[in-house]
Amino acid sequence: MKKSRGILSLILVAALSVLLGVTTIRGLDSEGMGAAKNINLGLDLEGGVSITYQVKGDKPSQADMDDTVYKLQKRVEQYSTEAQAYQVGDNRISIEIPGVSDANKILEELGQPGSLYFIKHKDSEGNENYSLTASGYTLNKSIDELKDTDSIVLTGTEVKTASAGVLNDSTTGNKKYGVDLELTDEGAEKFKTATEEAYNNNHDTIAIYYDGSLISVPSVNAVIENGKAQISGNMDYEEADNIASTIRIGGLNLELEELSSEVVGAQLGQDALKGSLIAGIIGLAIVCVFMCWVYLLPGLASSLALILYTELILILLNAFDITLTLPGIAGIILGIGMAVDANVIIFARVKEELTAGKSVHASLKSGFQKAMSAIVDGNITTLIAAGVLWLRGSGTVKGFAQTLALGIVVSMFTALVITKNILKSFYAVGLQDEKLYGKTVYTKTFNFIGKRKLF
Repeated sequence: MKKSRGILSLILVAALSVLLGVTTIRGLDSEGMGAAKNINLGLDLEGGVSITYQVKGDKPSQADMDDTVYKLQKRVEQYSTEAQAYQVGDNRISIEIPGVSDANKILEELGQPGSLYFIKHKDSEGNENYSLTASGYTLNKSIDELKDTDSIVLTGTEVKTASAGVLNDSTTGNKKYGVDLELTDEGAEKFKTATEEAYNNNHDTIAIYYDGSLISVPSVNAVIENGKAQISGNMDYEEADNIASTIRIGGLNLELEELSSEVVGAQLGQDALKGSLIAGIIGLAIVCVFMCWVYLLPGLASSLALILYTELILILLNAFDITLTLPGIAGIILGIGMAVDANVIIFARVKEELTAGKSVHASLKSGFQKAMSAIVDGNITTLIAAGVLWLRGSGTVKGFAQTLALGIVVSMFTALVITKNILKSFYAVGLQDEKLYGKTVYTKTFNFIGKRKLF
């Protein structure tokens, strides 16, 4: 690398560090895009509601638990995009919703099975169960009255899947959006009878009712015999997807009872966040001082790379919309340790090469080459562990796994690319003295073989 290129490289590293630092503090625009203050915070940092449910009755199947967790997850996302539902043990489900404070309201809305209904247009006596008004379709009877007159075709528990899809208009040939439904075997039989009745009654309608409102009132254009149906109409993809999502979450297969609920104060979370940030800053500063003291110029290069690492992590947390929790902060700090570990391996190899009599340039090249396999292997094994934690873990464990995995990837980049580039730039601008790179003139050894009788 030429001297001019080395100077330019160092200027670019410094400029990048300043730019990323300003971004993490102030953001890229007036709304603070990319700023650290806009990182999503978890329940333990922002405060919110934590609820634990237990399944009533016998031990449920894992399929029913997975289905219930999925549906509850979709429900809690209406309160916060960072809300999460996860299984605890064999028969418990925990829900964490950051940024909310009314636990009683949430308890009233969650865990209530059978809130989704497919309703006939008319009862056996020809009376309308719902009608079109100026404000849209409305029910003329209560749910209990509809049950008494056998006007409920299906409930949410009899819907297997629902998804938005593209349908072909048989008349125009144009594509339009709709909802694909698949029912359980029991639901398919009920729906066959209901659609046959509606179809023979001048293509009558069957309404879909969820949580106090009619979300769709489609006409029956064919008898559904195989348990697979399509809801079509003048809707865009977003509307179709919303209807499909509502149908999926509309019924819970399991009956739940509340075990505990609590409101986590935001002040406690803010204090914890402040303490963690202070600890992280102090730890980073001590690491940088230690690296500069032990490894001299390579230590300075690694310290600059660590600053870039920290800034990149904060920006990527924003970019990937990762919710930060206290375990997540621990994952970030552990990532700093991984980055330092990679640098230590590299610098140890460089010192060995220098001690063996090689030039600084050759030692730097050889040191990075020899350390590459050890760094990659170590980080990949840790990355596998993080992946297992994310797949099999729950709650804040996933947050830890996410930040750890992100930290590993970024640490490999900063150690193998940024640090290497900074060291080459230092060498190019004239900092070529072997002592600056930690050459050891004499190393005192201990003769273990000669002292073998002592052991």
